[in-house]
Amino acid sequence: MASSFESYSTPLKRYGKDVHAIYKPTNDREATSFALKAFLDLYFEERGHSPLAAHKAEAEAIHSEYFRCLMPDVSAGDVAQLLSDRRFVVLEGPPGTGKTRTALELLRTKYMERGLSIQFHPNTTYENFVGGLAPTEVKGDIGFRFQPVMGQLMLAAKLATEAKSQPFLLHIDEINRADLSKVLGEAVMLLEYNEEPRNIKLPHDFGPPFHNSFSLPPNLHILGTMNSADRSIAILDVAIRRRFAFVKLWPQFGVVQQFKCSLADDAYSRLLSVFTEYASDDAFALTPGHSYFIAKDGKDETVLRSLQVNLLPLLEEYLAQGYVTSFADHIRGYCQWVQSLKLAEPKRP
Repeated sequence: MASSFESYSTPLKRYGKDVHAIYKPTNDREATSFALKAFLDLYFEERGHSPLAAHKAEAEAIHSEYFRCLMPDVSAGDVAQLLSDRRFVVLEGPPGTGKTRTALELLRTKYMERGLSIQFHPNTTYENFVGGLAPTEVKGDIGFRFQPVMGQLMLAAKLATEAKSQPFLLHIDEINRADLSKVLGEAVMLLEYNEEPRNIKLPHDFGPPFHNSFSLPPNLHILGTMNSADRSIAILDVAIRRRFAFVKLWPQFGVVQQFKCSLADDAYSRLLSVFTEYASDDAFALTPGHSYFIAKDGKDETVLRSLQVNLLPLLEEYLAQGYVTSFADHIRGYCQWVQSLKLAEPKRP
């Protein structure tokens, strides 16, 4: 930082460890004015002072811009482009940020319903996902016989082959809830986006189009979604991580503001301020998403109901699991504030 701001080298040398942000004035008076107001707003907010009513809208705009820089937006189009370039992508983020919604939107619009949507769980196996022997009913006295049955990955590859050159999407929800290394087995070798298609030998004949040699067609894309707040489940190992492009979905204050609900704006702004002010890097990744604060009907009672029955249990779980230990008192204070909220009673005629 000192090399970029040589004229400030003396104070930076003395206070550098305590400097979290710096702005060097330029000839752009508008940008300089914006930066100065942002610093002053932060200074007074930390000391419990709010802007004057006449300037509240401008202060909120600056606040929103700060959140947008801190938690950049990723659109469905951005994810679609990454899938086109890398083929294998994982969307990760805290609950309520729209990971599954984005995946399903892409399946519906970009892929025109050409795809499958499945969900992993701790009991997902290699046989479920790639393929294996499974009992099938046969006529006669035998009753059942074990035969090779395609798993979800092989079925998706077969459908993608039938789709010819048109892109085909396999969406795996909660991809980290299964032990992906075991679920993939030797099929992990197939997840190479920038090399010639690889083949693996299968222990059984699964019929056309693969029989006992399996490969992924180039038009098959895989999109996983992963809840970064769920730390009780398997973490993807390095061999898996290097084969997927990872994209973080952050909470978006702008989404909440679109519904023009003052209670939602206030509640979300308060919570974001708690996480940005006190959370460590690990805990900051747990910031609850915007879906907890959205009221499509624009009514305060809808927001309040979501806060009390959806958001509070999540925050209480964070507290119980020790995820927010370093600022637990601030989270408890926020929970108490939500619990104290009451809607104004309608006026009697």
